[in-house]
Amino acid sequence: MTKKFTKDHEWVQVDGDVATVGVTDFAQSQLGDVVFVELPEPGRELEQGKEAAVVESVKAASDVYAPVSGTVIEANQALVDDPSMVNSAAEGEGWFFKIQLKDASELDGLMDESAYNAFVEESH
Repeated sequence: MTKKFTKDHEWVQVDGDVATVGVTDFAQSQLGDVVFVELPEPGRELEQGKEAAVVESVKAASDVYAPVSGTVIEANQALVDDPSMVNSAAEGEGWFFKIQLKDASELDGLMDESAYNAFVEESH
């Protein structure tokens, strides 16, 4: 499985033509305690770089952008019921949604983990 990262602090893990999307551990640490998430409905078409979901914390509300284009096939209902999963398992059980990839070549423009870690260190 391939895991890639965006400059907006989303991660995407690809298995075949299905991509699981969430926010990075760094993003959740910046947000603070997450109190609400709004996830895209299955069937919704997402465009790379466009708003896909919303995450609200005690500090602020932030958009979550689609790291790749595709069709939403599943939203993480457990996250709606327990938004704090973003804080406790941002890069695991706290995933946001899964999409059917439209164009796998979009992944080429994203960072791998070492590039993302360097990006975070440089920008903060």
